Amino acid sequence: MKRVVITGVGAVTPVGLDVPSTWAALLEGQSGVGKITLFDASEYPVQIAGEVKGFDPAGRIEPKELRRMDRYAQLGLIAAQEAFADAGLERNGLRDEIGVVFGSAAGGLGTLLEQQRILLERGVRRVSPTFLPNMLTDTASGHIAIALGLRGPNMAIVSACATGSHALGEAFETIRRGDADAVVAGGSEASLVPVVYAGFCAMRALANHEDPAQASRPFDLHRSGFVISEGAGAMLVEELDHARSRGARIYAEVLGYGSSNDAFDMAAPAEGEGAVLTMARALKKAELQPERVDYINAHGTGTPLNDKFETDAIHRVFGPHAKRLAVSSTKSMTGHMMGASGAVEAVVCALVIRDQVIPPTINLRTPDPDCDLDYVPDAARKADVRIALSNSFGLGGHNASVILGAYDGS
Repeated sequence: MKRVVITGVGAVTPVGLDVPSTWAALLEGQSGVGKITLFDASEYPVQIAGEVKGFDPAGRIEPKELRRMDRYAQLGLIAAQEAFADAGLERNGLRDEIGVVFGSAAGGLGTLLEQQRILLERGVRRVSPTFLPNMLTDTASGHIAIALGLRGPNMAIVSACATGSHALGEAFETIRRGDADAVVAGGSEASLVPVVYAGFCAMRALANHEDPAQASRPFDLHRSGFVISEGAGAMLVEELDHARSRGARIYAEVLGYGSSNDAFDMAAPAEGEGAVLTMARALKKAELQPERVDYINAHGTGTPLNDKFETDAIHRVFGPHAKRLAVSSTKSMTGHMMGASGAVEAVVCALVIRDQVIPPTINLRTPDPDCDLDYVPDAARKADVRIALSNSFGLGGHNASVILGAYDGS
C-alpha cells in the first residue's frame, strides 16, 4: 500500500496570515478573538468573532480574478499557494499528477448575499454573470487548480465542521489508491456574514465574554459556547516515493483516517458511538494500538455537550491511556473556523511532530469534573510526540479523525 506524507503547509487564521505567524501565536497562547468589524453587529446579542485581520490578497491573486472571488476562496487560494511553495513546488505548466481536495462548510455566502442585495435593489439585469461559479462550495478547489495548473482529481468536501479533516483523509485515500502523486488538501471558511451570525445567535450556540479573548474556553467548567471564526488551512500531501525522489522535506506521515456519523440530530452532538467510531476507524486504518498515540488536537469547541462527549469518547477509545495523553484545543485561540478548522488543526499536528511542542488550551481556569483529561492548560509544553490524532465533528453528525506520525526515514 502506498504511503502518504505531508511536504507543505499553509494557513490563514485569526492569529496569523501564514503558517509561521500562526504557529508562533499558538505557542504563545495568543487569542485571535475580538469585536466584529466585518459588519455592524451592534444589534446582535453576541458581537465577537475570530476575524482574519490585515488580510490583503492583492499581488498574490490576479486582479481580474480577485474582483470575482468570494472571500472564502481568496483565503483558500492563499493558504494553498503557501503550502505549494512550502513543498518546494512551482507552477510549471499543467500538472496531470497533482490533484485538489478542498472544501468549505458554507462556500461563497458573501457573494450570494451581495448578489441578492443587487437583485432586490437594482434589478435582474444587474446580477453579475460570474455570480454562480463564484458562490459555489467547489469554487475554491477550482481556483486552486487554475492558479497552480493542477489537472489531477479535483473535488470539494462539504461536511460542516468536519470538512477540513475529511479533505485530508480523502486526499490520503486518493494517493493510496494511485489516482494522484500529490494532492493539495484543506478547507476554507468566510461565513462571518450577518445572516449566519444571526442564525448562530438564535441557536444560542455562541460564547460571550466582556473580554473577547477569554470567550473561547474549551473544557472549562464555565464554558458557554463556541466562537465563530474564518480562515483557511492547506497541506501538500504526497506519495512517499514521489516526495523522496525530489528530495522533499517531510513534516509527517499520514497514517490513518476515520469517518462516521452520529445518525442522531442535525445540530446537537450525540453521546454515543459517532466520535468513538471515527477515532477507532482511524486507529484501525493506521494499524495502531491506542497506546501509541501521544497527542490529540481535540475538536474542543467550548460548548457544554461537545467537550463532555468528546472527553467521554476519548476515554472509551483509549482506556487507561487516555489519562496519559496530552489533549489540547487550539480553538481556544483561533475560535471555530468551521470547514477550515480540521485543515488548520492537521497543520498544527504536523508542526507538533516537527517541533516536539504542544500548543496550549487557553482560558481553562476552572476544571470541569466531566472533563478530566490533560488539556495542556495555559502554556505550551515540550513533549515527545511521535503520533498525533486530530478530531473534527460537524453539524449533521459528521465526524472525522486523522492520524499523523513522525516520518522515520524508512
